[in-house]
Amino acid sequence: MFGKRKSEKMSYGIVGLGRFGFALAEELARADVELLVIDHDEEKVQEMREVVENAVLVRSLDKKTLLDTGIQNCDVAVVCIGEQMDTSILTTLHLVSFGIGKVIAKANSAEHGEILEKLGAEVVYPERDMAIRLANRLESASVLDFIQLSEQVNISKLRIPAQAVGRTVLQLDLRSRFGLNIIAIENGGTVIDSVRPDYVFRAGDVLFLSGGREGLRRLNEWAR
Repeated sequence: MFGKRKSEKMSYGIVGLGRFGFALAEELARADVELLVIDHDEEKVQEMREVVENAVLVRSLDKKTLLDTGIQNCDVAVVCIGEQMDTSILTTLHLVSFGIGKVIAKANSAEHGEILEKLGAEVVYPERDMAIRLANRLESASVLDFIQLSEQVNISKLRIPAQAVGRTVLQLDLRSRFGLNIIAIENGGTVIDSVRPDYVFRAGDVLFLSGGREGLRRLNEWAR
């Protein structure tokens, strides 16, 4: 049984080793956190045991089996089952009932996500989120990455528009013009996370911005 060690590290439990779950487990393993992964596919579990100490093979995801794995001892549990909606919903219900601090569940549709939210889970839509990121990158060559945190708040990473080079943060005034806030600026491997109003934009600057999609769209139009 998985038990959280006496350390400051967060512990995570992942149920389901499909493409999303496997990739998530690999990334968390690289972050050196306490990690438990569970799946019914013996081949995937064996493969995961090469990078994770606690990879458990289960035949079912009933309440007793889940408790036997020790997943209730995790700080965060992630249900990465999307294709089998009934299994996803029932597993999420069990994990929430265990009193785990945060339960995150993958959904493949709005209806699926609505049910999971009502059970008390935080819902993610990997396919939709990836599509949104790709669409925003395709809309403008300057956008390097895009993460949607909510309908109103996004994080964008983009190259500094040529028109902005040589101007200060105060002169460009992204906040009042586009509703965008500068989180950080990167240039040549150096990151400035406390940006002063008198900072002069340079060629090669990469901006990390927070704000709405409409503001980013208007900035891209201005940059053209």
